[in-house]
Amino acid sequence: MDGGGDNAGETVRKPPSRAVVEAVAEAEGISPDELQPPEYEPLHAVVDPDALDSLCANRPTTDCEVSFQFCGYEVTVGEDGTVALTANTTDGDSD
Repeated sequence: MDGGGDNAGETVRKPPSRAVVEAVAEAEGISPDELQPPEYEPLHAVVDPDALDSLCANRPTTDCEVSFQFCGYEVTVGEDGTVALTANTTDGDSD
């Protein structure tokens, strides 16, 4: 077998904090690098990114789901690392 660095068959999950930023940026039609103040609140203003990343780490058999408000969305991070966004239309968002 040739050691070319290909990880075919392996699942590499990005940190949930990064997945949240990428999902919100995609929903907003911008790059993740553009998701920053003053136009957008920083993720750390609503949740500790390190805590979010470690909450379900190394717990594959434990149910884990985290939801919070971020940039006008209800964000839900599932135990498998999926990020679901729902536009928040009932909250008095301070833009």
